Amino acid sequence: MIEGLSHLTFVVRDLERMSRIIIEVLGGAEVYSSGEKTFSISREKFFEAGGLWIAVMEGESLPGRSYNHVAFKVSDPQLEEARTAVARLGLDMKPPRPRVDGEGQSLYFYDYDNHLFELHAGTLAERLARYGR
Repeated sequence: MIEGLSHLTFVVRDLERMSRIIIEVLGGAEVYSSGEKTFSISREKFFEAGGLWIAVMEGESLPGRSYNHVAFKVSDPQLEEARTAVARLGLDMKPPRPRVDGEGQSLYFYDYDNHLFELHAGTLAERLARYGR
């Protein structure tokens, strides 16, 4: 039924702070800013990162944190670069969860509005192959 992913939208209190995360951690580029105009429900910005459309809209933060998350694929060297960027921005990194060899490594961090992000250096095929052993 679906053809693929259209876009991801994150509602955040501060568009500029979230912009830094998308640009500095995810390697995204801003492609649109509504400025003071409101075409949707609030001011917004659009980014392109890794071929994905990421939208951020101004609004209230999530009330709490959970393990619900979005995971972006990265290479092992990119994982270490991202770890440095996450630390530089003062974002809260979660300790890594236990993993089995061959599953791929991950970096988990929360943004300023309680969204959990995962940067993962692995694929579904690799994980299934490992779990099948």
